[in-house]
Formats: sequence, structure tokens, C-alpha cells
Amino acid sequence: MRSNSKYLLLFSAVALLFFSSCSKSNKEGRYIPSTAAFVVHLNGQSLNTKLPWEEIKKSELFKEAYSDSNATSLAKSVLDNPENTGIDVKKDILIFMVKDSAGGYIAVEGSLKDEAVFKQFNKEASKNTSVESEKGGIRFSNTPDMTAAWNKEKFVLVMDADMNKNSMRRYYDSSVADVPEIKRDRVPVAEELFNLKEGNSLGKDEKFTDLMKETADIHFWLNLESLSASEMPGMAALSMINLKKLYEGSRVTGTVNFENGKINADFRSYSGKEMTDLVKKYSGDKINADMIKRIPSKDIAALFALNFKPEGIREYLKLLGVEGFANMGTGMLGFNVDDFIKANKGDILLTISDIATDSIGKPEFSALFSASVGDKPSFNKLVEAGKKFIKGKFDGENGPSVFYNMNDQYFAIGNKQQQVDTYITTAGNSKFDFFDKISGSAGGAYINFQYILKAFGNDAKKDSISFAMHDASLKMWDNMIAWGGGFKSGASTQHVEINLVDKSTNSLRQLNNYLSTLGMLKKKQDEQFRYHATEEDFMFDSSAVRR
Repeated sequence: MRSNSKYLLLFSAVALLFFSSCSKSNKEGRYIPSTAAFVVHLNGQSLNTKLPWEEIKKSELFKEAYSDSNATSLAKSVLDNPENTGIDVKKDILIFMVKDSAGGYIAVEGSLKDEAVFKQFNKEASKNTSVESEKGGIRFSNTPDMTAAWNKEKFVLVMDADMNKNSMRRYYDSSVADVPEIKRDRVPVAEELFNLKEGNSLGKDEKFTDLMKETADIHFWLNLESLSASEMPGMAALSMINLKKLYEGSRVTGTVNFENGKINADFRSYSGKEMTDLVKKYSGDKINADMIKRIPSKDIAALFALNFKPEGIREYLKLLGVEGFANMGTGMLGFNVDDFIKANKGDILLTISDIATDSIGKPEFSALFSASVGDKPSFNKLVEAGKKFIKGKFDGENGPSVFYNMNDQYFAIGNKQQQVDTYITTAGNSKFDFFDKISGSAGGAYINFQYILKAFGNDAKKDSISFAMHDASLKMWDNMIAWGGGFKSGASTQHVEINLVDKSTNSLRQLNNYLSTLGMLKKKQDEQFRYHATEEDFMFDSSAVRR
């Protein structure tokens, strides 16, 4: 009997694990509207483990803020311990934005540790000016800027987001007549969030569920369909383009993890059915390794490489309904879309290298762009079109400022003739440490922060504060490596890895110390500026009196 119970318990545990992993719902999105334009999920437990509040309190910037004579007792109470707000900061915090007819609103949701403390905090924070009410077991505290709603377990904060068309038009075009803003009653919004039906929430969204299954310190969700560019000012001119095909079903999900010595971020990009079919069919294969090996420099500041199927360009243009316009535009330059597709074999490379400063401190660098050649006569048409487009760069009065060369395999263009010629004429065998990580992907990028910072180090020596800021950055950032282009579970995938100099300390702690250092230095810089500005004003006034 005891043996049977043991097997039953084991079976139950396995079944529970299986069904939870296969679940199409999630608890994090349960009270977030399915139409949310973006969502940020903060894993309170993980973030507090990697960067305890006591660690934050040790920073100089924190101490400076705490000792500020203008800091209120309420502010100091929160600085002492964020849980003095009544919020349980070691549990999930969700921040999201929803667009609606009134423009939109931003909301923050989380768990309460002490309802009474939260109520008192809201009362003191609003300086007793809030209007309080209660409905259906939910308490509300309403001020002109924010509405707080809570029960014994959770809270919601709601603020307006000025995202309606008229306000956006006013931002981009000052000539637009001022239109009265739509006033929102935020209390019903907060109440609706508390009573949101699961079917109308992200709790039932499969893509959001897949996102929340990923272990991460921070999750984020972006609904590009909700943020449709067709509603942006100035987009009417593009009405002939079928932009809906780009935005329909478009979602971007991502995770961020703070590890020892690095920050890792992973992204998934979803599209509607037609766009997804194109991505699956025409996604690239692998970056061209030979093009990387040909780079005639060891000192790479930045690199971007891509492999793609040129035939997909025509299909994308057809989907958007602009193939005819594309042919008209390219025809004016002496080629057409078919020429462009035949000319390219599907490999692109861009590098920035050999950064230096001349005798007067002006920065110099080598820039090189390369593409693999498909049909050479077609590629020659592109070259001739390029000469017309940037006329004078190849044969200016003071000599060329842009150089190019090509053979049957590659075309290269850059600002240094020797680099361009060496790239084309020499097979090369350059090796780079980062290439192993991007080599199996359709796209990759690399930025060498250390090399760039050191190359511009002389500029930072102009004053002690700039030098200190530069030194802090030099001790912090190593490089960034990104790769992607794969297709998994209906989405394109990308990975970004930011490497720090200190490989043994958690990156979140390093970020805290780095930002604290920069904050203190910026404060000193501002104080110096105010001092010198006052002195200059005094000198000007004196000369004015003498005149």
C-alpha cells in the first residue's frame, strides 16, 4: 500500500509538471488587457536577489539623495525600505500601456504586503488631496495625476498617456489648431482592470504565455499592431502602401537576464500569416565566412553582417503593393528590381575599423561596405547608378573621397582605397574571437566598446570630470555581440550579449555602481557649470557698467 502511494505521488508530480508546462494560459497577464501596446514584467524575487536594496543603499548617489535637505520624511521612509509603501517588491511588478479613444493610459500592477500601509502611503503622497471611495471591496484614491486602486492582495496605479491623434499631431506639427484634450475618468479604468475577464486578458494569449515560460529578470511585450504606424502623423502620404500587412499580427517579445559579467537579451518577432510565410521561405542561411576573413584590419570597432535570399525582396514588395513604384524609382537610375535581385547573391558586410585621431584631434576611421556579386552585368548597373546618386564622391576636385573595387565574387566600397583594394584582391585569413558566436546565424553584429573608448580617450582628458566618466566607462563596458535570423515556434529569433570588463560580478550590481558613479560626476559637472556661468555673467555685467 505504501509503495502504491509513492508511485501515485510521483505520477501526480509528473502530471502536474507536464500540464503546467503545456498550459496555454499564464497568471502574469491575467489582469492585463489583451490590447496592451507594451508590457514590462519585473521579476521582483530575482531582481532583489541579484541586487538587494541594502546594496543600493551603499552607493554614493543614494547617500547623496538621502542626505538632501529637500527630501521629505515620506521620501526618506521609501529610501530606507521600498516596502514602507506597503508594496511587496519581492513579487512581480507589471507595467503596461493601453491605447484607447481617449489617447491611452499607463498602469502599474503588483502585490501588497500591507494594505493599511499602502493606504496611508497614498494619503501622505497626495498630501491629503486625494478623493477616496470604495466599490465592491476595492478602494480608490483619485488625484488629478493618478488613480490608485487596491484590495487586500493587490494594487493598480493608473495614469494618463497622451497618445491620441490630435496630441500627436500637435507634437509633430505646431501649426495644427489646438484641440481640447479628452478627459478620462480613471476610476472606472482601474475598476475594469480589477474585474477584467480572463478571455479579454493576456492571460489567455499563447504568445504571452510562451514569453512568461522563459526564465528572466525582465520580460517585455510589444504589440506593434496596436501601435500601428498608420495612425502616426504624416503617414497619409503612404496610404498606397499596404502597411497593414507589416503590422497585422506583429508582436515582439523579449527577456533580459543579468548574469555575472554580462547582460543577455533574447527576442522573438512574430508576424501575420502572409509575412510569416515570407520570412520562413526567404530567411537567410549563414553569414559568409570568407567575407569576414577578408577584412584587412584586426582593429574592428563595429561590424554588421547579413545573409538573405534576394528573391524575397520581390515578394515583400508585392505584399506591400509597391512593386510598380519600386520599378519606377529604380528605372530612373538605370536599373529595375529584377536587376537588383539578380545582382545580389545575398551577402552584406559593413565594418568600421582603425579609429584614430589626427594632429588636431579630429577622429579618423576606415569604413568598408561589401556585397557578394550574383550576376556581374546586373551589378555593374547598380554601380553606375550609385555613381550618379553620389556624384562627385568618386571624381571630386580634390580627388575621390569614396573608393570601390570588385571582382567576380565581391563588390567593396569604402573611404580608404588601400583597404578596399586589399579586401578585393587578397583572400585573407583574419580571425576574430566573436565570429564563432555569429557564424551559424543569418545575421550578426559586433561592437567593441573597449577599442572605441580607448580610441577617443584623448578627448576625455580635457577636464578631470570627463576623464573620470570616461575611465568609469572603460572599466565597465567590454563589447556587444548579437546574432539571429533563426525561425522557431512561429517567430524569428535574435540574441544580444553585452559583455562587461568584470566577469565575476553580477551585471546588475555593476550597473548600479556605474550609474551611481556617473550620477555623482554629472552632479559635480553641473555644479561647476553653474559656478562658471555665474562668474561669466558677473564679468559681463561689470563691463556693461564700465561702458
